[in-house]
Amino acid sequence: MTYVMNDHDVIDRIFSHIDNKTTDVGESVWREPVENYGSQERFDAEIALLRRLPVPFCPSAALPENGSFVARTAAGTPLVVVRGDDGVVRAFRNSCRHRGMAVAKDSGCTRAFVCPYHSWTYGLDGNLKHIPGADGFPGLDQATHGLVAVTAEERGGLIFVTQDDPVSNGALDAFPEFFQPEQDMFSQTEHVDEANWKLIAETSMEGYHIKSLHNRTFYPYGLDNINIVENFGTNSRIIFPFRRISKLRDIPRDDRRINGMATYVYQLFPNTHMSMLSSHTQLIILEPISPTETKTFVYRVRNLKADGTPVDLEVAERDAEFVKSSGIEEDREAARAIQLGLAANANTHFTFGHYEKAIVHFHENLDANLAKLA
Repeated sequence: MTYVMNDHDVIDRIFSHIDNKTTDVGESVWREPVENYGSQERFDAEIALLRRLPVPFCPSAALPENGSFVARTAAGTPLVVVRGDDGVVRAFRNSCRHRGMAVAKDSGCTRAFVCPYHSWTYGLDGNLKHIPGADGFPGLDQATHGLVAVTAEERGGLIFVTQDDPVSNGALDAFPEFFQPEQDMFSQTEHVDEANWKLIAETSMEGYHIKSLHNRTFYPYGLDNINIVENFGTNSRIIFPFRRISKLRDIPRDDRRINGMATYVYQLFPNTHMSMLSSHTQLIILEPISPTETKTFVYRVRNLKADGTPVDLEVAERDAEFVKSSGIEEDREAARAIQLGLAANANTHFTFGHYEKAIVHFHENLDANLAKLA
């Protein structure tokens, strides 16, 4: 199933936009109520939706071997995801079945999960394996006291988790292979911003702001409001070309390679985006903490060179540091400033126009999916 253009067609369209001073545009304008960025009721509904959709939890590269695990909170729920002895990825609620303490912390590699409170021990398959002083719990059935599982799916180099009964929206239909097995994760960071998660998400979904907000960081290398925007399913792909893409004009069409000439940003509905940059790819997952606070998890994976081997680590790290310390910081500051600006009570709605096609698609799908839960 074809859901987005191939690289050659993308390059052709970028050249057409450059020559005609145009860009991809949407067909509708969206008015989003400002109260949706601060309402506790709306926040609670969004959290309920995040628990019922397949949402990326981490890249497969974060679980490189059997026993590898990642433990963190997703949609307000402590979870642990682990690659079992059979190589299959499983996800569990991170809570001991004895007294509820978390059995895993952060990330690592283990042969079993041992609760630090009383040493109840669970296998990588979640089964309860050992109770110290088991005779003190007469009648307890170990078979029914394993870690509580939630749905985990591994697709396209990503681990998706669905916590509650799913709401069907075809979110994983026709997903591409985002990562190859040869790619490894070289960095994992997290940070908290005082901003609604949607304000942060919106910064990555349009190029209308590149020249003004990123005038000294991204814009010297990029173009002013020239983007390719493709919606597929509930998701979108936004392509940000670099000025140097013009070098490809003198290369035969079939020999053109877009790597290093543009950034591909996938908006994976609802709270994830993935930026494929020159030397690395970053998976960014927004975890809402409150209506006005968001924790962001960033996983960075090395891209592959033409020979199929990962780029040099120092090259990937330099690429990542430039992105992190420049444009990303500016986007975060913009989101925080908008959150503060809500107190001015100047707007009842935010208006997203034709240059913000992916954001309109995002809000249309968010409202449609929330309506299914109502």
